[in-house]
Amino acid sequence: MHDYFGTTKFVAEKNIQNADYDAVVLIAHSGRKLKTAKKFDYLIEESLKVDPGLKTEIGVLFVNELPGRRIIYTPVSNINPDYDDVRIIQKAAVAGTKRALLAGSKNLLVVVEEFPEFEKAELVAILGVLEALYTPIHERERKPSTAKKLELLGICLNSYENSKEIVHLATILETGRYISRDIGGGDPERMTPIKIQQYVEKIFANTSIKLTVISDQSVFEKEYPLFAAVNRGASVVDRHRGRIIYMEYNPPAEVKNTLFLVGKGVTYDTGGADVKVSGGMMSMSRDKCGAASVVGLMKIIDELKPQHTKVTAGLAFVRNSIGSNCYVSDEIIISRANVAIRVTNTDAEGRMAMADLLCKMKENAIGAINPHLFTIATLTGHSVLCFGSDYGVVMDNGPARKAGNSMKLQQYSEEIGDPVEISVLRKEDFQFHKGKTEGEDIYQGINGMSTNCRRGHQGPAAFIIMASGLDNHGSDSAIPLKFTHLDVFGNGTAGYPHPPSTSSLLAFANTYLMHYLTEARVWTPRGCTDVASRRRRRRSSGDVQLPAQETPMTLS
Repeated sequence: MHDYFGTTKFVAEKNIQNADYDAVVLIAHSGRKLKTAKKFDYLIEESLKVDPGLKTEIGVLFVNELPGRRIIYTPVSNINPDYDDVRIIQKAAVAGTKRALLAGSKNLLVVVEEFPEFEKAELVAILGVLEALYTPIHERERKPSTAKKLELLGICLNSYENSKEIVHLATILETGRYISRDIGGGDPERMTPIKIQQYVEKIFANTSIKLTVISDQSVFEKEYPLFAAVNRGASVVDRHRGRIIYMEYNPPAEVKNTLFLVGKGVTYDTGGADVKVSGGMMSMSRDKCGAASVVGLMKIIDELKPQHTKVTAGLAFVRNSIGSNCYVSDEIIISRANVAIRVTNTDAEGRMAMADLLCKMKENAIGAINPHLFTIATLTGHSVLCFGSDYGVVMDNGPARKAGNSMKLQQYSEEIGDPVEISVLRKEDFQFHKGKTEGEDIYQGINGMSTNCRRGHQGPAAFIIMASGLDNHGSDSAIPLKFTHLDVFGNGTAGYPHPPSTSSLLAFANTYLMHYLTEARVWTPRGCTDVASRRRRRRSSGDVQLPAQETPMTLS
């Protein structure tokens, strides 16, 4: 673990009455008998008689039999089987943990009752607890003592073996989310491109991830001309100059799948020459949350070490600044794919910054084994208008759609409480971006906000495909390549100025790294208690191995 994670002791617990804890958070369905915390079923029943509001509201209950003498009862009720998803458990976990912190708990035991409606309810609950314990990086650095909200965090589930497994996996996933929140939520000066580079280099020192950093403006201009155009305005200020960071994971065994990820990392988006007005710049330091999630994902990959999946990530960290050197509308810029693009709106910088990196990835994907390319970006406000602020939006090209990718991603995203919605690319999305006059191949977009444009989140995905040359690798081509675009504007910026969500990171990890666990039925918390045998089956049948872990973890 990186030093930033503090020293909170995070353990699986057998005994609810362990004297080490000063409080217990109990997450349970208010209409059901307790099983894991059966000893206190009478207390909940009697308390509900006195206070029926406990069916839906958190209550702090005095319990003489507990060393800490208090249970923070966190009820879940009225689960609608048609519309509720596992986030109802996650939200209860966040709320219960915050209430325990408010009550002054420093050594907290979290007990999660079974919720048979949701396969990964326990894991999602524990991730909710960890989410509530996060402290923003600027606060940790200003006041180091705030990094650790708890001295001890214990987890008690339906079995001790299950608790150990989930503590282990939750720690790995939270490691990635922690890094993602640090980068995505860091203010524009704390997380400039060069400071992100330094942060990433420190995190991935002596790991399985290989880093390559490009900072030379002449290299940008030659090999990544669209990125170079966005970077021009910031390039005159040393601390704001852009960085392209490549990260590579090579598996220890034969490669069977290859993932190529491109993340949008706009450290601040003024809109450039088409400057944002009427308060539109607020929260634009979050325009790097796509790339932040990719960095977090690479940390999860480093921890899980998939045996047969190779992963290459390209991160476009750049500031879209306004000034005498910034790129402007009416410019015609030739992309890495030799496509002439007429600039119509400098606030459409994200698609520009990513397109050349995607082109580079496409070049590598042509000779790769079972490749799949992705862009992950806080790209358009239009996606929020269509689907709301708590959802990523997934769009497949033809080959990816034929492979059933978006349906699979949506299914597994809901399973882990990080849902994405499906949007479909249509012919008119590509037609809209076709050049209007001789001498231009692509028309960048409308001269205004995506929220004022029909199909305002599908069109930019089409632009990225065209500008990178991926339109030459469709289903009817000699070399079809799967490509998926994730627009995470909503769950990247929602809740500002509170810490950002991690922009579909869990959805991606569950689908492309962990989904085999469900399909092969080798990681099933309920009804499977032999940890050693589960590990043996995992090693023989799956891509990911959870490293052996019997000692307590540390996490803040």
